Amino acid sequence: MSKALTITVVANMTSNYSEGLGNISSVQKVFKNQKVYAIRSRESLKNATCVQAGLYDDLHTQLDGAMQKYVSEEVNAATCRALEGGYMSTQGTTYVRNSSFYLTDAISCESFINETRFHNNLYLASAHAKENNLNVQQNPKEVGLMPYQYEYDKSLKSYSMTIDLDMVGKDENFDAEAEKTEKNDRVVSLLNAIENLSLVVKGNLDNAEPIFVVGGLSDRKTHYFENVVNIKGHKLIITKDLKDKISKGFYVGLLECGVLENENDIEKELKPLSITRFFENLKSNVKEYYGV
Repeated sequence: MSKALTITVVANMTSNYSEGLGNISSVQKVFKNQKVYAIRSRESLKNATCVQAGLYDDLHTQLDGAMQKYVSEEVNAATCRALEGGYMSTQGTTYVRNSSFYLTDAISCESFINETRFHNNLYLASAHAKENNLNVQQNPKEVGLMPYQYEYDKSLKSYSMTIDLDMVGKDENFDAEAEKTEKNDRVVSLLNAIENLSLVVKGNLDNAEPIFVVGGLSDRKTHYFENVVNIKGHKLIITKDLKDKISKGFYVGLLECGVLENENDIEKELKPLSITRFFENLKSNVKEYYGV
């Protein structure tokens, strides 16, 4: 019997930022295959997904050395959606509960090419200078003039998400379990977030919806398609292994937008659904799995 839901997504999204140096911000990167690739880290992606899914709407925190999620006999993963993504509580007795869903880094499909953007707060500084009879050129520090720059990357990235359907809504630390309808709602909220994912980066709204997606319910709790979904030169590499995996009861979704240059080949060989229909099928399968 299927025990997990797994999907691998290709989306056009920005990277998140790592440590800054002075007024310079750099995107997060990884090194593989002798090249550097921009990424959106799994932590950043998970946080954005949880926020957009509404899983953090009932989040409560507590301070015990470090800030952590609040956990108690009454507030646990069965009763609080914010704890579905896992927790470690060291308040009194230490409790650990792993996440029921896992995300990989969203790694760019092409190696990183540095695009630096330059900005400043000249308008605000000029407004302050005018109010205080100062000159921006002569008194840059007094008016708070601050030029800054950052690396920019928006590119096709692929990532995977796998949900352990047996674990959703359960908290063995307190011998508690949510109702089936609640379990279904949590999984559906995660799927809705992925389907319509939006990110706010440097104050700008970034549409990170799937352009290509493959997956479904599986008896294997792993990122089943992670190794067979590859993009080169804005073309999906259609391999025998990819088609063999899909043939075992999985779905394919494609957003017809021209971003992938071999859309015709994808439609001919993989018979994809629309993105909307893909996620509708998954939600229907989850509802059937939980019997609601």
